Amino acid sequence: MSDPAACLQPSDLIDSDNPAVVAYAEKAGKGEADVKQRAINIYYAVRDDFRYDPYTVTMSEDHFRASACLERGYGFCITKAGLLAAVARAAGIPARLGFADVRNHLSTERMREKMGTDLFVYHGFTELFIDGKWVKATPAFNIELCEKFGVLPLDFDGETDSIFHPFTTDGSQHMEYVNDRGSRDDMPFREISDSFREIYPYMFDDQGGPGGDFAAEAAAENTSAH
Repeated sequence: MSDPAACLQPSDLIDSDNPAVVAYAEKAGKGEADVKQRAINIYYAVRDDFRYDPYTVTMSEDHFRASACLERGYGFCITKAGLLAAVARAAGIPARLGFADVRNHLSTERMREKMGTDLFVYHGFTELFIDGKWVKATPAFNIELCEKFGVLPLDFDGETDSIFHPFTTDGSQHMEYVNDRGSRDDMPFREISDSFREIYPYMFDDQGGPGGDFAAEAAAENTSAH
């Protein structure tokens, strides 16, 4: 069991003491004194201010650092979860990372081809310590992408776990959680990198992902399916 106090401390990759992260936390928290409402404000800020883009992943520690995601303005599930954790810590809310393997039925055709599977290992989300308990929050999909995919955006109330819906708005399969990899107080970059290189040898490398416009492909495929 994580010590909430330890989950307030900065680390190399969850760099909650970075000045830009601290400044963003102050802005995103909107000066809210209530911890739960402050966490809610921060969640929606990270969810929607940073677009989801799995096509630009680079397997380097620098790419996975929270402040780097903040500077880029986009990330994928793991780096956005790391950013939310860093921003929450900067705002005085204990935060850690959670991981699971998921079968994603809404990835794009090109992404499935590159990955060779629809199984996403180490799908990342954030766990925030609010009112004496850990609550899951998944900031991966920004609202614009949800609209293009036809999926319900994930809301967060600071009390109940916010994880991906199993179905889309039209009843199609969306996300299936197949393996829980547990929680981490810090970003387990080496663990993730080793798994990605083994499972997706043609997808992720030091030069980055496959490139392209993930949101545009998602919108085109969703349109053609209806």
